[in-house]
Amino acid sequence: MNLRFLAVVFALAVSAGSAFAADLPTTKAPAVPPPPPSWWSTFTVGGVIDAGITGNPDLGSGDVNFGRLFTDKANMPLLNQVSLIAQRPIDPNAKTIDFGFKVQLMYGSDARYTHFLGECDYCVSGINQFDVVEAWGQVHLPWVFGGGIDVKAGQFVTLLGTEVINAPDNLFYSHSYIFNFGIPLKDTGVMTVAHVNPMLDVYAGAVTGVNTSVGWNNPAYGDPGDNNNAPGFEGGFTLNLLDGKVTVNADTNIGPQNANTPAVALACACDPNSTMRYLSDANVTWKATDKLTLIGEANYAREDGYGGADAYGFAGYASYQMLDWLKLNGRAEVFRDNNAFFVAAFPGNFDFVNAEHGYANNSFGSGAPTTYLELTAGLTIAPTLPKELPLVKAIIFRPEVRYDSSLNNTTPFDYGTKSSGVTIGGDIIAKF
Repeated sequence: MNLRFLAVVFALAVSAGSAFAADLPTTKAPAVPPPPPSWWSTFTVGGVIDAGITGNPDLGSGDVNFGRLFTDKANMPLLNQVSLIAQRPIDPNAKTIDFGFKVQLMYGSDARYTHFLGECDYCVSGINQFDVVEAWGQVHLPWVFGGGIDVKAGQFVTLLGTEVINAPDNLFYSHSYIFNFGIPLKDTGVMTVAHVNPMLDVYAGAVTGVNTSVGWNNPAYGDPGDNNNAPGFEGGFTLNLLDGKVTVNADTNIGPQNANTPAVALACACDPNSTMRYLSDANVTWKATDKLTLIGEANYAREDGYGGADAYGFAGYASYQMLDWLKLNGRAEVFRDNNAFFVAAFPGNFDFVNAEHGYANNSFGSGAPTTYLELTAGLTIAPTLPKELPLVKAIIFRPEVRYDSSLNNTTPFDYGTKSSGVTIGGDIIAKF
């Protein structure tokens, strides 16, 4: 047996082995599952810049549009909001404990009306001020109910109302009477949400009061964070019906809200620590079609002091997505201030927080019970942006025309001289 023969045999063996191997079924290595997303995978940082103007032919530049808060200055450009938002939302469907948080900081003219008392509410005297809109932590507990329970602690926006502080989340630049005077804006405390089933969520929370932080109204503590010594309650429920086409929200805020100062106690003929204020709001959102959304809202406010002051209102909204970049919006509202207690104007940069603290201020009301009518028509214009545009996620324009009137012949507008008025305004929003 020579070497040449051995080489031929080896070659034939290798060839046969290769052919045999080719006929064997191939097996793949088991797939390696992707690593679970990290806790930080849903963390985001974003921002909003909102600036606008409200033209009022009856007033001069800087004069006060009566019954307005965020759009209170006539014929004067406003830098309403520059917001920075950092958040990591919880997963409400998580089967394990999950944690989240949100912090929203804001600079602009809107901050005059959104302060938590005792938190930089006097640190800037100009029209543009700083504010902490929200700062909270949240935990999802997959216990008790089918969807578990969420617990939020810190400072957060109210449950009540159709309209909100964050500009891009509203249909209009101007706000309703209900938003301005019928609901709280923010709370400090603890809020729980029970996800009872896919249709029902129930809310219940203990708060320090409307727009308050912490710290009793005691001169030894300087500027108080809570204008009285009593806590409050906020809660309600949400119903999700017809596969999400109909949403019903009903919420209430109950607690003493008058400032515990001698002047306020004398004016309201009450004990500010125990005299209750009730703010309640219910709204129904119906996605009638893919393009048409309708909203109805009802509001009731009652203050047990001042002889028992109350107000109530109704608002209807319609929004139609005509084109991808164009939405048509309408709002109609009637708001009755039975005792001329709730609706007012605040000409000075500190007048609103002074009123909440119970300090002297230059605010003024209608002087008589008034039924307000407000009709607003507007557009939401959101053009498609070039992909090459860095950072900016969206540009939104919101022009509007608004008509305000007294339905019972009082003259609250134009410094008590007119029963109605028309404004033309709008804003531009940049989202980052």
